[in-house]
Amino acid sequence: MPLATYVTSDAHGHLRALDRVLEASGVGADDTLYVLGDMIDRGPEPLGVIHLVRGLADSHGIGQVHVLKGNHEGLMLDALQGATPYSEGDWEINGGWVTAGQLDALPREQADDIIAWMRGLPLYDVVKVEDHFAPRPRPASDVAPVSGAAPTYMRTYMLCHAGINAPAAHAYLAASGIPVERPGVLQNLDASVLYVMMGAQKTEDLLWIREEFWGRPTGFVDGEGRGPLVVAGHTPSVLIQRYAGHTHGPVLNADERALVVEVGACQDTGGVADRIDIDASAAGGAPHGQVAVMRLEDHRVWYAPVEEGE
Repeated sequence: MPLATYVTSDAHGHLRALDRVLEASGVGADDTLYVLGDMIDRGPEPLGVIHLVRGLADSHGIGQVHVLKGNHEGLMLDALQGATPYSEGDWEINGGWVTAGQLDALPREQADDIIAWMRGLPLYDVVKVEDHFAPRPRPASDVAPVSGAAPTYMRTYMLCHAGINAPAAHAYLAASGIPVERPGVLQNLDASVLYVMMGAQKTEDLLWIREEFWGRPTGFVDGEGRGPLVVAGHTPSVLIQRYAGHTHGPVLNADERALVVEVGACQDTGGVADRIDIDASAAGGAPHGQVAVMRLEDHRVWYAPVEEGE
């Protein structure tokens, strides 16, 4: 599929699994890859993951790579700048000791370069792609007619590390003069409007939200399956059923490896999941953890298991 958009997240220092899944997915020069944070901590090669991600254009020939900040990158930066008296301890108890040791072993100039790059990472993005995974929704303003072919539905995705605060999002849009209660309005918002809305979300929510996001519908998808979806990581999918209702499909495969999980598909959303958990539990390592890559256009997913010792 040319000009495709891929998403991965939460490699957590598992360099070899990330490298394998990127190779398996075939993401290439005409494609775009989003990395939704939590590259570091927990696993044995956090700086190896950072080096790989920063060099993907050269090592894997990927056309465009967009990296977002995760809560673990935030923990690291807070600890290094002494944001609070507890920041260093918070990072350590969340698996930061491996990353800290590898940073300390680097020449100062190289460590400073990584830290400066990480400080500049954005918290979110919004992307629009051709939708090939769901039944064709009823034609609307975001359907581009193609001569001699079925209409192509353009689906918008909101991307961030942990999720969004949906009530706050609706309140912001309403305060901006958008009639959010009118049928079809939320489903047809321009990506630029959603991008501005994401900028009004609290950093704490974009990096850390969990139950409040997974436990309620976003309200952006209507009964015909139209509307923007949210893709996030942060919550290992082996834990998703603690927080979410209406999970679609299994959490583990036949080998008891964690899977990407779609959340929220119901009659009110036309059977379309409005939230996708891309975190296949690599943080826990073997025997359940995997690193996943999803292609947004058709929701195809590739996996690489985290093996013992890596």
